[in-house]
Amino acid sequence: MEGRADEAWHTPREVARRTGLSPATLRIWEERYGFPRPERLPSGHRRYADEEVDLLLEVVRERDEGRSLPSAVARVLSNEPAHDESLFAGLRRRRPDLVPYLLAKRTLVALSHAIEDESCATGERGLILGAFQRERFYRQAEKRWRELARTADAAIALADFDQLREVEGAPTEVPIDRSGPVGREWGLVCDGAGYSACLSAWERPGQDGVRDGDRLFETIWTVEPELVREATRIGAGLTAEGAPGLAGSLMEDLSTRPLSMHDDRVGRVTALTSRMVAYLSGDSEPRQLRVPHA
Repeated sequence: MEGRADEAWHTPREVARRTGLSPATLRIWEERYGFPRPERLPSGHRRYADEEVDLLLEVVRERDEGRSLPSAVARVLSNEPAHDESLFAGLRRRRPDLVPYLLAKRTLVALSHAIEDESCATGERGLILGAFQRERFYRQAEKRWRELARTADAAIALADFDQLREVEGAPTEVPIDRSGPVGREWGLVCDGAGYSACLSAWERPGQDGVRDGDRLFETIWTVEPELVREATRIGAGLTAEGAPGLAGSLMEDLSTRPLSMHDDRVGRVTALTSRMVAYLSGDSEPRQLRVPHA
């Protein structure tokens, strides 16, 4: 599944039908082996991603071929990627209750500008990371991002650059695999001590003939400090292939960097929302996508 953003979320009963494993067995395996790894809705109900169901089926096959259950679990999990390959899918796995909206690119640009402007207005010296898909899209925003980099502890741009480029006072340009999941994504993460926000979007396939500003993206966003920090960790992992040294230093920094403290959280959310409304003035209302109920 491209970008893993179109994953379905399954109840224990649905997983049981697909794998032949009872819900009770799933819970026992989770307790004994740390697998499977369901997400939890705010209600506490378990939900399993398509990817997790596929891994369960592999474990069942390995066990049926004579391998012990602990060995089968270890063997299957050892073949997983070392880090998330998609910001959007990684956030959805952690928080399946996040509601995605279908937005045009022109609206994403406006929302991104609102988040960036609020970050500048707070004077935060935090981390800022952007996923641009293509180098030409980053070049269109490069002037803004150079301004953002001036007041940030670290600024990173992910796109299909030819090579890693580090320039003093400018974002670090990290190349990505254009054919990989992140090659279809739009992302923005601002992680500071007093302000945090994240916007992540996945481009729907089959839009080659659509005008650039009309291209549609499934979009989620949040200002929750804990979830923004998760987005930062995912973003750091996405830099690992193109800039392994940078990825390592970011992970080390995140281990000691405090979370955003929203003493005036309501005020910050209001300020950010106000900027969004200003940018979106006259735009059509975004369409909310249907998600599974708890």
